Amino acid sequence: LNTYVQIYNRYVTKEDFAQTTMRTLRRNFRTGLVWDNDKFIMNMFAHPYHGNLYFNIGRTNGMNFWESVPYALGGSLMWEFFGEKDPPAVNDVITTTVGGVALGEITFRVSDIVLDDSKRGFGRFLREAAAFLISPMKGIARIIRGDSWRVRSTHYKYHDSRRYPVNFSMSAGWRYLADKGKLSGGESNPFIDLFLVYGHPVDGERHTTPYDFFDVDITFGLSSNQPLINDLHIVGRLWSTPILDKPGKLGEFGIYQHFNYYDSKPVIAGSDQTPYRISEPASLGPGFIFDVEKKGFLSRLEQRIFLSAILLGGTKSDYLNVLERDYNMGSGFSIKSKTHLEFGSWGRFDLHVKYFRIFTWRGYKKSELKMDDLHYLNVQ
Repeated sequence: LNTYVQIYNRYVTKEDFAQTTMRTLRRNFRTGLVWDNDKFIMNMFAHPYHGNLYFNIGRTNGMNFWESVPYALGGSLMWEFFGEKDPPAVNDVITTTVGGVALGEITFRVSDIVLDDSKRGFGRFLREAAAFLISPMKGIARIIRGDSWRVRSTHYKYHDSRRYPVNFSMSAGWRYLADKGKLSGGESNPFIDLFLVYGHPVDGERHTTPYDFFDVDITFGLSSNQPLINDLHIVGRLWSTPILDKPGKLGEFGIYQHFNYYDSKPVIAGSDQTPYRISEPASLGPGFIFDVEKKGFLSRLEQRIFLSAILLGGTKSDYLNVLERDYNMGSGFSIKSKTHLEFGSWGRFDLHVKYFRIFTWRGYKKSELKMDDLHYLNVQ
């Protein structure tokens, strides 16, 4: 995978960063890991997505969750030191590995939902194409092995819907994006939101299989002025144990992995200020989930509370603007709460509260901005 990407960037798109030589490789090892200055979407989304490809090479070839983690780490280190002439970046290693695991396990499991080896014809083609788009590494492996067209009469499904129920919803609407926080002078953007819940959030059982429960919420912006992916939110269970088991009331304590990504661009005919830009690609910590059934006029109530250690996060900066970078990186913590109410078949209500606190560990002096190559400005 790394060889293909490097050759493509080097000879087809002729990217400057891909013009590696023995001299640049030696310099990479002498310099060691630094904090790089790539774009927000590159560091906080594209690198985790690439890590998902590394991770899924392991998953697709029969390895479990933990056995596949070294593929995300090893693939990232290989690329950072050998794939480009820019100095290797510690932030890329963190987001590619940790964020890649989150995206990788989700895409691996979701692609299983659509696959069905008992189908034939155009319907089978659509299923295989959808699975390929969701998990490209799995799609390539199925083509190589011939699984993409092999028809089976038994054991033809890859997802157990009884063990891992899936709830999917899609919504569309308009949102208002304010300029400098004002109620006027902003712009309206149409959007489509996809929300998927996989598995049981809480069922009174002890869970040791990572991501046997997760939910993912992604918002696509339909305005040409704004990023295609406005928001992406993931919470996945790594481990949990029951702490409350009474009739109609269940509770679990567990360790959860989080991935949050918010992105925007300056509004049309407004100032050059970016409304918001926050990312939490590498985060995990303890959490509680409580579930109450049929309480009064409510058919179901679910309450979640999470505290997470942010290994690496990012947010827009009013001060740093170097090369392609206009944001800070750092470590810290986040607190999240979700209250979910269901009113029978009438509808549901969700209230999300999220607080992010990110600290930078390494700053810079103005004199450092006078260096010849700002790729080596090593700051968070």
